[in-house]
Amino acid sequence: MKLTKDSGIKDFLINEVLMHASDTLPAETSARLAGIRRDKPSVPVIYVATGSAAIIAGSNATAKATRQYLDEMGMKGEVVRTGCHGPAAFEPLFCVHLPGKNKLIFRNVTEDKVEPLLNGVFHNDMPVEDLVAQSGTYGFEAWHEIPFLDEVPFFRMQKRVVLGNCGCYDPESIEEYIARGGYRAFLKTIRNYTHEEVCDIVERSGLRGRSGGGFNTGLKWKYALNSASDNRYLICNAKESDPGSYADRSVMEGDPHRLIEGICIASYAIGASTAIIYLKTGSPHPLARLRKALEAASEFGITGHNILSSGFNLEILIREEAGAFVCGEETALIASLDGKRGMPELKPPYPTTSGLYGKPTVINNVETLMNVSLIMSHGPEWFRSMGTDGSKGTKLFSLGGRGRCTGLIEVEMGTTFRTILEGIADGIREGKAFKTLQIGGPSGTFITEKNLDLPVDFDVLRANGIAMGSGGLIIIDETTCLVDFVRYYMEFIHRESCGKCIPCREGTGRMLEILENVVRKPLNEDSNATLERFKGVMQLETIASVMKDTSLCGLGQTAPNPFISALDNYREEFEEHIFDRRCRANVCRGLRTFSIDVEKCTGCTVCAAKCPVNAIYGTRLQPFFIVEDKCIGCGVCYDVCKFSAVTVK
Repeated sequence: MKLTKDSGIKDFLINEVLMHASDTLPAETSARLAGIRRDKPSVPVIYVATGSAAIIAGSNATAKATRQYLDEMGMKGEVVRTGCHGPAAFEPLFCVHLPGKNKLIFRNVTEDKVEPLLNGVFHNDMPVEDLVAQSGTYGFEAWHEIPFLDEVPFFRMQKRVVLGNCGCYDPESIEEYIARGGYRAFLKTIRNYTHEEVCDIVERSGLRGRSGGGFNTGLKWKYALNSASDNRYLICNAKESDPGSYADRSVMEGDPHRLIEGICIASYAIGASTAIIYLKTGSPHPLARLRKALEAASEFGITGHNILSSGFNLEILIREEAGAFVCGEETALIASLDGKRGMPELKPPYPTTSGLYGKPTVINNVETLMNVSLIMSHGPEWFRSMGTDGSKGTKLFSLGGRGRCTGLIEVEMGTTFRTILEGIADGIREGKAFKTLQIGGPSGTFITEKNLDLPVDFDVLRANGIAMGSGGLIIIDETTCLVDFVRYYMEFIHRESCGKCIPCREGTGRMLEILENVVRKPLNEDSNATLERFKGVMQLETIASVMKDTSLCGLGQTAPNPFISALDNYREEFEEHIFDRRCRANVCRGLRTFSIDVEKCTGCTVCAAKCPVNAIYGTRLQPFFIVEDKCIGCGVCYDVCKFSAVTVK
């Protein structure tokens, strides 16, 4: 049965749980909370992941089919829509918890698989095709010869702290969140600690900003708290516009109330009565879940005026930005919220002194704030027990690319990148050779084979010229052309540059132009054109250096990072493109030359029919040929030929 305020749950949770002064709850209260959490269900409970990736994979239809199956069979049971568990390749993820048994976890359960799968589970004829693992605690009967979740490579080497609730409960249920201990840390904070004491606790924990800079969070809060003002603001930067990064989105979808609790504690710490969640436009699913969570928090008295008779007031607002990548920078973000064009400003003054509407403002990202309630609940020493000397806690990564298993992961600080690549991702798919890891998004760098044993640590990575970034981590194999990869990022940065300063505006455009000339053959290359091309290539490193030294904001200063890092580590690949006009990965269309082997061609005409520019000629049942001057190197002919007659070099 769905829990609502009509069943008396609201009064129970507020009066007997949240307002309970002691950390230890009475046995009767704890037992009732266990029922809300479904710790020991009396009827089958089926969990269906409904994060963005799962919805794309068809999880809404899966959940609907599951409910329909239970109704048609006349079975009592619950269907719980959860957030993302992490492994994107497993979506839709489907968990079945039978009374007295461990929970079973299945992968890729689409609508058509629901009925045969549940028939098998309920009749003890275990369907093993999509079975991943089982999970459970003491008191449940284990399934025979089924691996446990912590034996699966993807999960075995993770340390799920921030992701602890994701995939475990209904993220739209504030009742379940409170039953899991939610909002008690916030109530404990505003009852027992002053603003300064909260800042001290977070500073002692060693929590550093997870947006890439790695600045001490508690110290940042102190700067804002100690700036004289009649009002202060807290901004949660949930924009996350890096291509390939989706950690913030998944966390907001899977555990929105923990984010709200972190915002509440941070706002109290700096003395702010207004907090803003700055969200990327075009994020309907996390936006909807955040709105529902905020409505529930307001209804329960967690936000608003005189929160649970504490005297603390807080209003949390959601603002959607217009889509500019540069608005991830603090001063551009503030300008956007001010109703101005999102353009960076010179610092100082820093936002902690003069930010939104000229008031002291703290900007933290989603992952940073997700740690706050855990620190206040378990204490700073608990947080310090994880990680390295300089980097405490855990780190989220959006693991993408060519690994066998990719998705959202969380590792303890100090974990090596080799462990992530070979352990969590389970190596490279299809037996291809590893080339590099790319970390940090469009402004990031490359981690080569020789650096795979470096730990996830802000200071160690910085000392090796590697930026942590916001958590994008892409596995790249031998089939990827790094020159084209860098060109793609430069195109993105050039498109997203605000255009305010000349080094960034003109530098990104010129670098993009040169890189585009590198990845394609000119139609007519005389001696003057060749000279101009080589002059442009020689300018690349100089342009990159000038941009790093003179651009106004971090976007322009870090825009050349992928190029510089790729050139330092893979110079021979650039030289092949420049001098030999060859792409070893056969990715750059402009450098590919296609031909037809007359000995193998049967004249079936399929390639000619599919060619988008009519560059293939011939007579049916006779060998065809490709007109090189018309060919655009798209490779369609190579893909459709059934006789391996089309070759590429």
